[in-house]
Amino acid sequence: MENNTIQQEKKSPKKIIAPIVGVLLLCGAILFAYKKISYSLHNEDTDNSVIESNIVPIATRIQGYVDVIYVKNNQFVKKGDTLLKLDDRDLKIRLQQAILNTKSAASNVNVMESNVTTANASANAVSTSVSTAQANIATAQANVEAAKVRVWNATENFKRYEQLYQQTSATKAQYDAALTEKQSAEKQVEVLEKQVKVAQAQLKAAQQQATASHTQANGISTQVNLAEVNIQQQQANVEFAKLQLSYAYILAPCDGYVTKKNVQIGQLLNPGQIVLNIVDDSQLWITANFKETQIEDMKVGQPVEVKVDAYPDKKFEGKIESIQAATGSQFSLLPADNATGNFVKVVQRIPVRIALIDDKNDAYQLRAGMNVNVAVKVK
Repeated sequence: MENNTIQQEKKSPKKIIAPIVGVLLLCGAILFAYKKISYSLHNEDTDNSVIESNIVPIATRIQGYVDVIYVKNNQFVKKGDTLLKLDDRDLKIRLQQAILNTKSAASNVNVMESNVTTANASANAVSTSVSTAQANIATAQANVEAAKVRVWNATENFKRYEQLYQQTSATKAQYDAALTEKQSAEKQVEVLEKQVKVAQAQLKAAQQQATASHTQANGISTQVNLAEVNIQQQQANVEFAKLQLSYAYILAPCDGYVTKKNVQIGQLLNPGQIVLNIVDDSQLWITANFKETQIEDMKVGQPVEVKVDAYPDKKFEGKIESIQAATGSQFSLLPADNATGNFVKVVQRIPVRIALIDDKNDAYQLRAGMNVNVAVKVK
């Protein structure tokens, strides 16, 4: 009896501890379930997330051999730094040729402008000759009219003296003098009329010469215009040669780290060939692929808690920047076509862009491609 009593006393503590442990486990499970349910009611989380940044491919714009490489992999560069240089000797020669062609075209313009000045002076002189010939014609015609008046006057005097001479009222000398005056006046008219014809011929010749001079001047002016256009063309060639020369120096378009450098000195590069990439870390963001059933309460500007796998003890802050307008499957090579009849409902994921608020914390090296867990506080 005593042994049985002792065994019952030894078993009694276990019977007491077991229910206590069970109650504690039940309370813990309830508390854990409560926290999970409460967390899920106020947050939407996913581990299908990654840090991203702008990765800029650097390519050549001209063909050439690599002369100098100034950077190496994982080197930090600033915007405008020279990454590499191509052999630019032939480009410099082309630029010098374009400059010389421009100077030659400018000299041609100067010569043409001098010819225009000479042609205009000649045309002005011919125009003066035309004006002089026109004045001579007017003078000759006036002289003819005056001579005709003299002829009329001499003829009338001759008629009177002729009648008087027939009536013996005038002497033979008076008659002869009147006749001579009449004949002289008529001869003078003939001479002056010939002078008018000569002046008219001179005017016609001067007008033809003026037309030829103006035509020549216009032709030279046209040549000047063409020469000026040639100057503009040569200047454009100079600018193009300068631009081509600048392409021999490949510059960094932004701040960042050099990655995937795939170029060697002496290598022949072709236009569009990518030689390296620059990871622009000036702005980092997270692309979180949430299930379509999770975005009901998501809005732009909501706070986000971010945990990076590389730093499990650090919580980063962020906020929703935008929600993509289509699911990720819509951009796949072969998007699903539910109209074919083989319909299998698959939960789609929608990319959400999350901006990191403290992405410049130097204590933590955040890099594009790192896996993260995000939790959006929706309520």
